[in-house]
This record gives sequence, structure tokens and C-alpha cells, in this order.
Amino acid sequence: MTATAPPERPRADCAFTPAGCREHTYVPRHLGLTRRGPRRLRAAARVALPLPEPESWLDVGTGYARFPETAKEVFPYTAFDGLDPTYRVLHGRVAERVEEAHVGSLTDPRVTARLRARYDVVSMFRHLEHAPDPREELRAALTVLRPGGHLLLELPNPRCLFAGLLGRLWVPHSPPGHLHLLPMETLCDELRAQGCTIVATGHRTAHIPYDLAAATSLVLSYLLPGLLSPLGSPLVAAAWTLDHLLAPLLRATRYSNAYRVIARKEAPEPDTP
Repeated sequence: MTATAPPERPRADCAFTPAGCREHTYVPRHLGLTRRGPRRLRAAARVALPLPEPESWLDVGTGYARFPETAKEVFPYTAFDGLDPTYRVLHGRVAERVEEAHVGSLTDPRVTARLRARYDVVSMFRHLEHAPDPREELRAALTVLRPGGHLLLELPNPRCLFAGLLGRLWVPHSPPGHLHLLPMETLCDELRAQGCTIVATGHRTAHIPYDLAAATSLVLSYLLPGLLSPLGSPLVAAAWTLDHLLAPLLRATRYSNAYRVIARKEAPEPDTP
């Protein structure tokens, strides 16, 4: 068993826990609407099937390591490690979802030095938009990748249909967690500037049908606080049904609410004599 963590313990008064988040009205009470189930996690892993089979894979922002657990079904011979700023990843290691668990930030020089050039794939699913400095986060991810390795990214699409229609009610617009919402073109330009080749982009499998239901839940958290919130469940259910009816149309277009990018870290060119 391998696990690394800083000596300090998480603050007991930290508000950013599931229990603490539910006390804030800007967080939808139906938090499960935005979660990715095993089917979507498996689809996320399958996007790497056209790539060379990885020996080692680091999932950044892994939480309880649900993605590595599911991805093992697709890549049974790959060693999965997890990194997360919270101690949840240690629970994932105890449950044997990852081989190594690391607590901290990828941009921490101590973490980067320990993991330098160790991985064939680094995945960041719904992580980069939470990073204080996405450019530095990408640079750190490329540092722990081997030359020829691949970076697999999934982010909310700020140019999707519901981002414009719902405005502040669109969940990725909700403060304070989402610090940066990057259009796909901007992200690809930054990856190229850091010496990567864009291998693939897409919207179809990244789309999660939750926009209307989560926005409805958010409004109801204002109107029906506390014990009255269950009264709004039929409205949330109706919005959820509409989300799923629209999903086949939206995921086939640029109006999907998320996108994926696969980028390859190119080996440095040898010095010419």
C-alpha cells in the first residue's frame, strides 16, 4: 500500500464538505444530478482506447477514486494512481481502487518532483476549472507525463446552449468552486503553446443531462429552504425528464454542456550539433 499526504490535517471548520455545501443556497440540494455514474465513467475511460495501452495512469482530482475503479474494467493491465487535494483519495486506496494515493496539489513542487515522468496518461475530469491557475496546472500535468504520454481533459463548456439561457443559474457558473471556464479553443491553444499535439476533441460523450434539473433545484433551494425542499421534487423530476429528452440532440452539437480534449506530450527534439 502506498499513500502520501502532508502532515497537516484538514481543518474541522472547512465549509467545503458535502454537509457544509448543503448549508449554502447556491448549491442545488439534488447534488446527485451532476454526478457521473459507472456508465459515464466507463465511457470516459473508453476514449483512451485508440491510444497505446498505458502502463501507468494518474487521475487528478480523483476524490474517492471512482473513475480508476471503473476504468480498470477497460484497462485491466494498467496501474492507476490517484491524486486529490482532500483525504478522500486515501479512502480510495484502502478500498484498492488505486495503487498509490497522493494528497495534495499537482502544482506543489514536492508532488511534481515525486511523480515526474511517471505516467503514460494523466486524466483531469471536471478538475481544471477549479484550479487557481489552469496554465500552471497543465504545466505540472505535463511534467508528470512521460514523453509521448497523453493528457485527457474534461471541462464544462461555457459556450453551451444552457450557459447562455440560464446565466447564473447554470451550475458551473455557481460560485465559489468554478474559478475558470475555458472554451475548448482556448484550452487547445494553451496546450499547443506548451508543446502538445491535440489528438482528439469531442462533445458527445462528455455531455451530462442535468442543466434544467439542477437550475430548478437551485431556484427551489431559495424558494423552499429547509424542510420544505421536498415539495419541489416533482418540478425537479419534470426538468430532469426534459434534460434527458434533449440530450441526444445537444450532445451531438457544440451546445453540449461539456467537452473532452486528448493531447499528446511530444518528446523534446534532440539538440543539433
